[in-house]
Amino acid sequence: MLAKAFIVVYSLKKGAKMPQKSILTKSPPYAVEEAVKTLGRNLRTARIRRNMKMTEAAERIGAGVRSVSDAEHGKTTTSISVYYALLWLYDLLPGSCGLADPDNDMEGKRLAGFREPKRASYGKGINNDF
Repeated sequence: MLAKAFIVVYSLKKGAKMPQKSILTKSPPYAVEEAVKTLGRNLRTARIRRNMKMTEAAERIGAGVRSVSDAEHGKTTTSISVYYALLWLYDLLPGSCGLADPDNDMEGKRLAGFREPKRASYGKGINNDF
């Protein structure tokens, strides 16, 4: 641990820059932020309805209480695995398995249709020129 701290301090003294946080975590798009906050509120409601303490939920999914709390508050920096583990714990996961299903991606299908050739191209024929 001390060696890591020394390397970081030494790197900073030599002019190296610390890695920047993602712009997405600083200010995500409004729709994303609202969706994650709604998911967090829904997870909290599900836990309370099951009469489960936050510590119990954290223990059952193998995460810390802080991670569960952050998920319930809709923090965008919380790992998606925590959100999915909580959905699994509350038996709400089957409804989200269709998330990002390519069969439901109408816009993607439409765009892919533009890239496909309209008809098969004709070949130049057989060339016997050896």
